[in-house]
Amino acid sequence: MSAQKILRGLGGVLRQTGQALDTVGLNIQGKYGYKEGVPTHQTLQAFQGKRPLLGPGAFVAPNACVIGDVKLGTNSSVWYGAVLRGDVNHIVVGDNTNIQDGVTVHVARHNPQGKVSPTVIGNNVTVGHGAIIHAATVEDNVLVGMGATLLDGVTVQKGSVVAAGAVVTPGKTVPSGEVWAGSPAKMLRKLEEEEAGFIAQAANDYAALAAVHATENGKTMEEILEDSARREDRAHRSLDYDSHLGLERDPISREIVHTATHT
Repeated sequence: MSAQKILRGLGGVLRQTGQALDTVGLNIQGKYGYKEGVPTHQTLQAFQGKRPLLGPGAFVAPNACVIGDVKLGTNSSVWYGAVLRGDVNHIVVGDNTNIQDGVTVHVARHNPQGKVSPTVIGNNVTVGHGAIIHAATVEDNVLVGMGATLLDGVTVQKGSVVAAGAVVTPGKTVPSGEVWAGSPAKMLRKLEEEEAGFIAQAANDYAALAAVHATENGKTMEEILEDSARREDRAHRSLDYDSHLGLERDPISREIVHTATHT
């Protein structure tokens, strides 16, 4: 028996013993004991009878939170740690749009003008890491930079950019084809043609990347263990190890598929 199997078996016995001792200790403590509960995080949560609706190819990261009356369009993505909370009003996200890591999207029941205040985000929009969008409208082909804030009643018209860290104050409109920056945000300059092309490319790139993350997050336990075994195998094998032995392996299973007659 290999040393690896011995250590794995011994470790398993010790872990089971520890679990048994924890149970005994908890029973002795009785009502004074503390037992850690099972995590209750839900990526998609209902609220007052309304559940998020996801279009074909949409990706929501496992530790993101999409709550209540939220519609996510085709090939759109909500990344790690982002929160979309459609509780007191609704959120609509169009197609091919990415809501990146740590973004907060919320709504308002009403505003001082008495208007309903959902959040509507269009198609091919990129919302950078850590941005906040609150009861605002973002039209198609827009880039909202990292850490930017869009407050109640803001409208960002199509083909425009809100720079990183900018704060667009309530009720403001960012006109089409402009770059706004600062706090409070103001027009910085007109959008350049190559920048408009970048907005479209960024949305497509994130849609493709989201598909890869969706595949990785959708792996079964068996596939995860296979990945782990392959990493362990490569960690103990130099790049030319197999070639010196005249071996050819399947790149996925790592099983030997061919052996040279001589080396």
